[in-house]
Amino acid sequence: MCTPEFYTMSLRARLKNGLKTMLVWEHKQQVKQLKQGQTMAMLILNGKKAGLAQIRESVMALRAQGHTLEVRCTWESGDVKRFVNEAIELNITRVIAGGGDGTVNEVAVAIMQLAMKTPSAIELAILPLGTANDFATACQIPTEIEAALALAVTGNAKSIDMAQANDNYFINVASAGFGAQVTVDTPVELKDLLGGQAYFISGLVQALNFSPYQGQISATLANGDKIDLQGEGLLGAICNGRLAGGGQNLAPNALLNDGLLDVFLVKHFPTSALKHVVDELKQPIVNGEFVNRFQVTEIILDSEQALPVNLDGEPTAALQHKITVLPNAIKLVCPDNCPVIQ
Repeated sequence: MCTPEFYTMSLRARLKNGLKTMLVWEHKQQVKQLKQGQTMAMLILNGKKAGLAQIRESVMALRAQGHTLEVRCTWESGDVKRFVNEAIELNITRVIAGGGDGTVNEVAVAIMQLAMKTPSAIELAILPLGTANDFATACQIPTEIEAALALAVTGNAKSIDMAQANDNYFINVASAGFGAQVTVDTPVELKDLLGGQAYFISGLVQALNFSPYQGQISATLANGDKIDLQGEGLLGAICNGRLAGGGQNLAPNALLNDGLLDVFLVKHFPTSALKHVVDELKQPIVNGEFVNRFQVTEIILDSEQALPVNLDGEPTAALQHKITVLPNAIKLVCPDNCPVIQ
């Protein structure tokens, strides 16, 4: 026997489904009415940046030009994935990540994971609003809000790689050991005050008390050869993009669509070798006594203790990290002369 509550819940469910169907139908009509050069996009905005008046002004200006631009603000975990799902249901083909490198990675991962399950034409665009904006900076995406949103809505998209690290993913850089510790332990207040320089200052302070990690590295190089390295490591970075840690050019030759990851390693060194290490760091194509650079399709990091690895701001730790490139994983909106795309 059905209770009155059953009928009430059923009615609510029908109303909710009916409203959702109506919204999807309205958006499909909007798609049909778009003129050439007009775009239908969704801006997923980090909730901490939602109060910026210039964002509202720029969004309204683009809408006045005939572009359909939905705006969603994150509040809690899971919002980004839910909004990307909503974009697919509304036939939106471009999602703009409004925030820092962490937000960009979260949106990129959500797009890629959904594309793995269901073929999707959603493209990623970026509105840089973070402390360092390393990924966007390397792509030469404008930092000024109006210009960045204009590019995000009207720019061309190109296929780029991503990377998988165990069961996680990243679009820019996986930093290991000391590099991961600096990213995690740099206080938010320091980042807000000093921007990218905060990572450098925090790194100097932490380096004084850092103990190197003992472990082994196995990798498949660009030409298919296998290599194995063993010893004490201070810093490691596996790069899809070029910049990390507040503008540090860790992989100056990295390209986003070459099917490769650029590896940057610094071995543990005595204080007396500091100048020598700095000299090696200034030579991006040289493998030296303490600094190694090479390109891989896959790399495995094994450590005797849990090794911290930071994936575009997301901290992880494990005894083993297997990192693999994922060619042509998503499409990115970028300037036509983007230096990190060949």
